[in-house]
Amino acid sequence: MILQGLKPRIFNRLNKFDGRWVAELPAVLWSLRMTPSNATGFTPFFMIYGSEVILPTDLEYGSPRVRAYDEQGNQTSLTNAQDQLDEARDVALLHLGKYQQALQWYHSRKVWGRALNVGDLVLRLIQSNKGRHKLTPPWEGSFVVAQVLRPGTYKLATPDGQILTNAWNIEQLSHFYP
Repeated sequence: MILQGLKPRIFNRLNKFDGRWVAELPAVLWSLRMTPSNATGFTPFFMIYGSEVILPTDLEYGSPRVRAYDEQGNQTSLTNAQDQLDEARDVALLHLGKYQQALQWYHSRKVWGRALNVGDLVLRLIQSNKGRHKLTPPWEGSFVVAQVLRPGTYKLATPDGQILTNAWNIEQLSHFYP
């Protein structure tokens, strides 16, 4: 996210920008700390300090929040703010759980579970690009699943029974239907 914030600030086709990121980094970090998170609903600054930041323009132009500041009631306001911070952190934790469930649902909605069993015929994805061109098939084999090490990880054997030394991930294997 820092790089996404820096790139539009420093990129200029006509001028060199090799050292300009150092000057722009504090502004990018400030913007990230002041932007509410989708996961918690609060800004990182609020989650740490318990209040929203007062901008320099608020001080300069006397925003209502600055004008309402009272030095004598500051201690009671501070204890109230600490209590509210604990409540806000609890709300952020609930919001975070809800956000993670939504992300998990979004990710899992198009993921199809698949598993291979011992004895299944599979094709293996070719790992080396050496000597290949665009018309070369991406799969090699056929192989037989010799052992299931854990879900998604398999030991393969050649059709004559020789077990290969490497373990293979299910993402690199495909069912073979002769």
